[in-house]
Amino acid sequence: MVAAALAIRLVVVAFLFRELPDPAGHYERFGNEVGWIARSIALHRGFSSPFFPITGPTALLPPVYPYLLALIFKIFGIYTVKSALTILSLNSLFSALTCIPIYLAARVSLNARAALFAGWAWAIYPFAIYFSAGRVWEFSLTSLLLTTCFWLALTLHLRPRPARWLAFGLLYGLAGLSNPAVFSLFPVLLLLPLWRLYRAARPRFLAPLLRSGLFAALGLCAVLTPWTIRNYRTLHVLCPVRDCFWYEFWSANNGDTSNPTLAWTHPASNPDEMQLYQTQGETAYIAAKRVVAIDFFSHHRALFASLTARRIVYYWTGFWSFDPAFVRQEPFQLPNIFFCTSLTLLMLFGALNWGRRDPAAALAYLLAIAVFPIAYYVSHPLMDYRQPIEPEILILVVVGLRALKAALKSKFEAASEIRSSAQMAAQLGHPFAPSTTAFADSSGTEMGIHPS
Repeated sequence: MVAAALAIRLVVVAFLFRELPDPAGHYERFGNEVGWIARSIALHRGFSSPFFPITGPTALLPPVYPYLLALIFKIFGIYTVKSALTILSLNSLFSALTCIPIYLAARVSLNARAALFAGWAWAIYPFAIYFSAGRVWEFSLTSLLLTTCFWLALTLHLRPRPARWLAFGLLYGLAGLSNPAVFSLFPVLLLLPLWRLYRAARPRFLAPLLRSGLFAALGLCAVLTPWTIRNYRTLHVLCPVRDCFWYEFWSANNGDTSNPTLAWTHPASNPDEMQLYQTQGETAYIAAKRVVAIDFFSHHRALFASLTARRIVYYWTGFWSFDPAFVRQEPFQLPNIFFCTSLTLLMLFGALNWGRRDPAAALAYLLAIAVFPIAYYVSHPLMDYRQPIEPEILILVVVGLRALKAALKSKFEAASEIRSSAQMAAQLGHPFAPSTTAFADSSGTEMGIHPS
């Protein structure tokens, strides 16, 4: 499964890696801010300059992936073809390895057969292939780390040793330093195994449960503390990972509804914003955006609610607008709408079916798709930002496909049984035998008749 997934992705890499080193766009194909920060690290300027000009220390991005790319730059050269091949191949490996925690999580929650379907579905999943083999960003690394944490959370209550809880916290902290959006799921994935442990043991004293949760929290804090200290000492802001929330909020909520991501709000695309960023400095620039964003929210709450609703729709269907200007910018919107909407419908069908049959097993998946996207509903709801929970989405899609297959098979067998009974009664000459034509409509097609 892993080998097949990796082979597919490496084929895509072979077609795309030479396009990354593009000096005309300041090498923005190397992940934009990720590549520019990695360049700064490789040049011994520290974690700084998230845009092409040299602008000083930053906390706009989490540290794990820029440092990984910087290591590749030091070995294979800054913005070279070899570096492009290496980083895309490494992304592909991360994505292929994600088949393992997907299989393990689905096997724990469902069964081995469903786990095989889910793992192979990830191997050929178009989004997983594209975002690992074609994009320089942390998508595939975060998916691997979060899905592994998700699987651990499903099994922590089975062997509740302190070392496993500590390892869970440490690994989750690493996932958060790759993409801090995953922190929204930490309370969910911590409380679920604690709740299951409590239900299984029913201890008279809560100390063992509190101790287990404390080990996980200590592991998380141990990973985050050094970076939090670095941010405070360097930028004089208290933020565990990154400081850009209010910039992202303003960028998505400023009165312009033409696009879910507005290029003119980005310093890398707008010289005026770049000048403000350089003149004010990162901390003051984001503080100014906070004031503007809160003012917009205070005076345009109805518009904010409308935009949030549109972002929710876009996140799950890919539809934003049929305005000709937007369609020109997004020529693949229509096929993407069909694909994303189909996935969402299957996911919802699977979630409803599984939730009715086994709500305890489905709960972790339902909470993941309910909680994780909230931050993106109020900012930027791109398909890119779904990647950390795409494995859970795909498992629910597999459940939906299996439930749909079972429902169709049941209806077909019921109709066949009724038809066979009617034909047998007619052959025996039963005086009250129904005519087989009673089970066809005027066009001659069978009607769906359900036995009581």
